[in-house]
Amino acid sequence: MTVTTLVILVVIFMLVLLALRMPVAFALALSGALGLYFLRGDSFATSSLGSLPFTETATFSLTIIPMFILMGMFAVKAKIAEQVYRVAAFGFRNFPGGLGVATVMACAGFAAVSGSSIGTAATMSQLSVGEMRKHGYPVSMATATVAVAGTLGVLIPPSVILVLYAIMTGESVARVLAAGIIPGIMSAFAYAIYIVIASRKTRRIADAELAEAVAAAAARDRLTGENTAADIPKDLHEGTTWSNLPMRGVVRVGILFFIVLGGMYSGIFTPTESAAIGALAAGIMLVMERMKEGPKATVQALVEALKETAGTTSMVFAIIVGSSILSVFFITARVPQMLTEAIVGAGWNPSITMAILLLALVPLGMALESISILVITVPLLYPIATELGFNGIWLAVLIVKLIEIGLVTPPVGINCFVVAGATGVKVTEIFRGVLPFVIVELILVAILFTFPQLSLWLPSLVTF
Repeated sequence: MTVTTLVILVVIFMLVLLALRMPVAFALALSGALGLYFLRGDSFATSSLGSLPFTETATFSLTIIPMFILMGMFAVKAKIAEQVYRVAAFGFRNFPGGLGVATVMACAGFAAVSGSSIGTAATMSQLSVGEMRKHGYPVSMATATVAVAGTLGVLIPPSVILVLYAIMTGESVARVLAAGIIPGIMSAFAYAIYIVIASRKTRRIADAELAEAVAAAAARDRLTGENTAADIPKDLHEGTTWSNLPMRGVVRVGILFFIVLGGMYSGIFTPTESAAIGALAAGIMLVMERMKEGPKATVQALVEALKETAGTTSMVFAIIVGSSILSVFFITARVPQMLTEAIVGAGWNPSITMAILLLALVPLGMALESISILVITVPLLYPIATELGFNGIWLAVLIVKLIEIGLVTPPVGINCFVVAGATGVKVTEIFRGVLPFVIVELILVAILFTFPQLSLWLPSLVTF
């Protein structure tokens, strides 16, 4: 059996295991182990299986991942997302599609401290979808807005995905995180612009329905002598002022953002230290917020955050171990070198070649979750991109953007399933509303691909 045939069979075997719903970490590990066995024999395979789980995870730089996850869990339990959403909804109340825009901005703010796409989507679903539905938003648009805006959690730092990319490739963590800031802001504004345009008709319908409800209540009041029309809220924010909004949520987001990025880029903290101090600060915020409910509620929230952090961290590290076994097989079989030689030797235009390779991530995103895509493709794409003369940090942003598209595209579209589970809406309805956002995302990817400085300007200012 030739090496090429073995590689193809291992990849097919891995895809079959994934199709059979085997956990991703086990599917990667088993595929890689069998590949090593048939390529180099049982002694090499067993030696690799015995050493890789330790060598791949006993790395100090990986401690940044559980710290960022812990910070995000503490932020969720501290009700920061709820507070940010209330402020954003009030601030954008006079915009067409104001609630949708507020949802995007609240997701962007919460993503800046949670680093989790799934966590952002799950939290914001419970806060915003019901309110948008009450005010005339079609169910497909309301749920799709949350699903897509939740993807900002993997782009706006601190992002576990970007950190993992930096560790896998040897790029600077600080520079890779900085690269996500401008594309993250661009994404949030692009979503908001689409919502404003799409919501002009929605707002007219909602206003007409409200006027109809008030007129019907007034007609009943004339017959009964009551005054029920006065009880119909004319505005979601009736009675709300800036003075009684929970501005502490916005302040806390700013504090955490300043601690993590300010401490990192000022040189006061290393990236790992900034993550740990950010987690400590988020824990203090949780205690301050929950102590109003009593010590028991505070302890319960802390325990829940720690349990969820342990579960998420275990999942991430299991995938790292599984992917390392598969990566060793690919490296032993010289797959990255063969691909690089074949592509470079073909003499194709480098930009077209890179565009084709990156677009291949979209169908992968339809079947796998984001970390799995990252750990499978980066060892293959990174050497090719650098050999073709492309910047590794620029590549990080494009990979994450395309992973974002995968997070909301059928048949998996994990963010859509998270929103469906949180709201009870059929996932097919959510996928229908997501399509226009996917078009917006592809336009953004084209812009970032064509103008690399949008991703590279901020990293160029980082001197370490």
